[in-house]
Amino acid sequence: MDQALLLIHNVGGESFTVYWLSDHCYQCLYQRLVIVPGAVTSRPFNVAAVPVDSQHPVTLQLNDTAKNQEMCRVHYSFGEFGNYSLWVRQSLFGGVRAVSCELIVNKSPVSSSLPILLAVLFYGGVGIIWTLGYFVVRLGPVRNWIYKKMNPVETDRLINSELGSPNRADAGGQGAHPGAWSSSVPQRLRSLDTFRGLSLIIMVFVNYGGGKYWFFKHESWNGLTLADLVFPWFVFIMGTSIFLSLNSMLRKGCSKWRLLLKVLWRSFLLFLIGVFVINPNYCLGPLSLSNLRIFGVLQRLSLTYLVVSVLELLFIKAMPNNFTSGGAWAPLQDVVMYWPQWILVILLETVWLCLTFLLPVPDCPLGYLGPGGIGDFGQYPNCTGGAAGYIDRTVLGEEHIYQHPSSNVIYQSTVAYDPEGLLGTINAVVLAFLGLQAGKILLFYKDQHNQIIRRFFIWGIIMGIISAILTKCSQNEGFIPINKNLWSISYVTTLCCFAFLLLLLIYYLVDVKKLWSGAPFVFPGMNSILVYVGHEVFENYFPFKWKIDNRSHGQHLAQNLVATSLWVLISYVLYKRRIFWKI
Repeated sequence: MDQALLLIHNVGGESFTVYWLSDHCYQCLYQRLVIVPGAVTSRPFNVAAVPVDSQHPVTLQLNDTAKNQEMCRVHYSFGEFGNYSLWVRQSLFGGVRAVSCELIVNKSPVSSSLPILLAVLFYGGVGIIWTLGYFVVRLGPVRNWIYKKMNPVETDRLINSELGSPNRADAGGQGAHPGAWSSSVPQRLRSLDTFRGLSLIIMVFVNYGGGKYWFFKHESWNGLTLADLVFPWFVFIMGTSIFLSLNSMLRKGCSKWRLLLKVLWRSFLLFLIGVFVINPNYCLGPLSLSNLRIFGVLQRLSLTYLVVSVLELLFIKAMPNNFTSGGAWAPLQDVVMYWPQWILVILLETVWLCLTFLLPVPDCPLGYLGPGGIGDFGQYPNCTGGAAGYIDRTVLGEEHIYQHPSSNVIYQSTVAYDPEGLLGTINAVVLAFLGLQAGKILLFYKDQHNQIIRRFFIWGIIMGIISAILTKCSQNEGFIPINKNLWSISYVTTLCCFAFLLLLLIYYLVDVKKLWSGAPFVFPGMNSILVYVGHEVFENYFPFKWKIDNRSHGQHLAQNLVATSLWVLISYVLYKRRIFWKI
């Protein structure tokens, strides 16, 4: 997959070397592809057959092997499974060698995007059938007939949970009780569960492989793909839920000290689960502690949850149910009332900026944000991630961080680098705090839909403007590029911009106009921890994965979509049975 066959014909000339460079590799060195021998008397031309990348356009540079002088250069976008010929004709005229390069198509490539179109049509059809069935069921005669046949149990009355799963409550909807499994549950905003579930399901899909398409994988370094959106959205909505949940428990008389103990315990459990999830050794014998990876997705969630919750507990005041806005600062009360939090968060971001741009890293330029490897024309091969990578390798040890970062794919970096490392966690806290701001808006302007929508829009625009300034609206040329591996501040503001606007849309459709129930995303959104841990643990087991002999994007896409759909189905069954797992 993701390759084409290139036949390079050397006609009547000396040997030459073919180098290649992907357009997706910023300021990279050319890499040697093949050496094509020169022609001999018994054979007027030589042919070399090589695979070439079809994911991104590439530049082929032909250099004379003896003198290493450029002969010609070809820029082309090859298609998957295509067959191409590059004819290189050399001739002498008056002692001067003339070279011509011609690329022709022997066999047309396949359309690798066709399976995506078929998948969209299939799931679109399922969605239309579901929607029509929903409206038919709501018709009076049909609804009455169904009610006579069955006695459905209402499970929509849920309270918010910091990590996305409903708390246990008694049948009367009274105070929350500690416990892992919940079987009765009081009212929550369905838009939050829908947003969380949408993020989670996309995360599951890309973790399973995303059909092996490059745009469903994490960006190699700077820039964004679909896979780079979902984890920050999950962090954002976790921050929103933290504010709503802590306020709910304070109103019920729960003390701050008790809440702090619960926060500490949940953070510890989440971190511990994360360590087990990213170090699977279920059938391979004892797990080696010498190369145990310490940080990962759940560990970052754990630390982010801990810091943001403690920050909130320091300054939070229980908001009464009948709270109404007023006073001179009413338009900014959700910010002004919490000004000490903003100062601390700004100081925290200042720490990130200072460490990133002022911390000396051995053999690397100050403030380096590059991928290392062949990037930056190969000047800093071992500087992947700059200060972020250096801190992780120094504090955690190179054996205890991620060994196969996405920068390996295109930039061929050779050092370990953890995208969920220590320094990036600071910006994850900032991201969750901005999600906390969304929760404040929902509570301060409860039932004032226009106010909530207006503020979501304003915050989205503010974040977008900050991102435009930091990046100069460029992938690689800005002051601070968007980078998921670094969790750069521009990455945070950009994803917050998207999150505010997406939450606005979902809130309007689900909770305001009630045009959409949130299905099917609302179901995994209410059992997020179970779905995430489950999909990681059972990733390589049938029916989530099976052997594929004839490998193609279509087969991988079908397998990954089936696995993802199964988790949606599992979460729906658990929802109907009122089973929710929380920590």
